[in-house]
Amino acid sequence: MAKQTDVRPIVRLRSTAGTGYTYVTRKNRRNDLDRMVLRKYDPVVRRHVEFRAAR
Repeated sequence: MAKQTDVRPIVRLRSTAGTGYTYVTRKNRRNDLDRMVLRKYDPVVRRHVEFRAAR
């Protein structure tokens, strides 16, 4: 079982293109305090867009 205060929590990245496509990844809570923003491929619009961490 994982600890409740996990250093690397699971984060859901949601596309800013409004397609609803998501990626799931882990982030290091000690190094990245704010929300994660990555530029990844969205297959619905067939281009690279920004993905932001959703709640």
